[in-house]
Amino acid sequence: MTGIRRHGEMADSVLRWADKTPDAPALWWNGTPTSYRELADATTDARARLAGQVPAGATVAVLDDKSPGTIATVLACLATGRPALLPSPTLPPDQVAAVMAEAHCRYALTGPAVTVTAPAHGGHGGGAVPRGTALVLTTSGSTGVPKAVPLPHRAVDAFTDWAADAFGIAESTPVLNYAPLNFDLCLLDVWTTLAHGGQVVLVDPSTAASGRGLLRLLRTHRVEVVQAVPLFYALVGAQVRVESCGPLESVRHAAFTGDVMPEQALADLADLAPGARLHNIYGCTETNDSLIHEVDRSLPQSAPMPLGRPLPGVRLRLRDTEGRVLDGPASGELEVSTPFQSTGYADPSRAAEKFVLEAAADGGPGTRWFRTGDLVARDADGTLRLIGRLDHQVKIRGVAVNTGEVEQVLLEHPEVLEAGVTTVPDPVEGRRLIAVVRLADASTATSLDLKRHCTARLARGWVPGLLTPVTEPLPRTSTGKVDRRLIARTVATPAATAS
Repeated sequence: MTGIRRHGEMADSVLRWADKTPDAPALWWNGTPTSYRELADATTDARARLAGQVPAGATVAVLDDKSPGTIATVLACLATGRPALLPSPTLPPDQVAAVMAEAHCRYALTGPAVTVTAPAHGGHGGGAVPRGTALVLTTSGSTGVPKAVPLPHRAVDAFTDWAADAFGIAESTPVLNYAPLNFDLCLLDVWTTLAHGGQVVLVDPSTAASGRGLLRLLRTHRVEVVQAVPLFYALVGAQVRVESCGPLESVRHAAFTGDVMPEQALADLADLAPGARLHNIYGCTETNDSLIHEVDRSLPQSAPMPLGRPLPGVRLRLRDTEGRVLDGPASGELEVSTPFQSTGYADPSRAAEKFVLEAAADGGPGTRWFRTGDLVARDADGTLRLIGRLDHQVKIRGVAVNTGEVEQVLLEHPEVLEAGVTTVPDPVEGRRLIAVVRLADASTATSLDLKRHCTARLARGWVPGLLTPVTEPLPRTSTGKVDRRLIARTVATPAATAS
């Protein structure tokens, strides 16, 4: 692989391991290893395919599911300066087309085939994403069509450097990858690991809901670093209670992110990985990780858990509803600026509301702040805690309710794996608060049990009027968030109507 011009340090670092440790495993997929030599060879093949069909610098939509071959394709894009657009495989075709149009992406790659579409918005090839873009991620689409989020090479390189040092990821380190490739979590568990010669243990999406399979992967590969959404830990914890098995002595770091960590899942994790450092990581697709909190095992844990300290180079502030910057103890919208963040959405009209450029007093380049949409409280000693989403504030019979806080309470029940709370139209009340919860397989909890659980912890107006237990996974958006709109439309509304 020598003598090839590459773009960005990360891809260069990954491919160098084919010369240093060619036979070492880079990836594990359903028990089968892919060595660094094999990964480099597959990347070379993908480069040749791109060179023959995609112009230099053009954005490429990689539409394949997660696999070693897909990772090689993304590496080929990164190594040749072609931004890799990574839509969720769960997005419907019309939304994939919309995201591609927003990014002026004409080229879609599925397996060996490259599909070329007509130019959008008068564009030719790339053009909507800035020069120097490495990856184009997508938002969840919870409020409409997902947004295209370009991440520059410099942001990816800065993040992988920080993450390797923070979590001790080095040559041969086994790291679990639970998230789909379109998640920003992959910057740590896939790209940081490969850039530093580690082993990525890929979770097949077809087994991602199996606590038994996940626990087997952790044990078989003696995983040292794991980062995942709380659902992962809930599934593993529930399986451990079934198997009554011993601890995972190999895990050094266990990080949870993307949602509130239920108390039961945290307690299970602490018991399962007694030697691990436990981390709560806060971040957004647009900014990457911004804050990190290490759990002190010697202290009782309070809810909500602190967001932690800013990562190196990260700045933050709180603003009230009038746009004023808040000092001291206060609650407001969190705004952050990070070395790892996007340059802004591919569509400038969608970026204007969320990315705010603050001019520098000395006439310098200024600071680009991102409005997270998260309501955060800061106490007297500066500790930050997430209250909920600003867009999760609803009114029920004149009472302000934060649906995110109701979900947190439901997730505190030891038999609840997932919870989704939203509202549906009601002919009498105007809006009705409803909840759908996924129970553990062996659970005997009823809707009445769950209502009693809520009543003991919430104000009367915050207790869902309709609470539906289910055993199947809840619907999720393309970035893994519970899809409350789909719950309201396909699960809750018929039940509410029937009641």
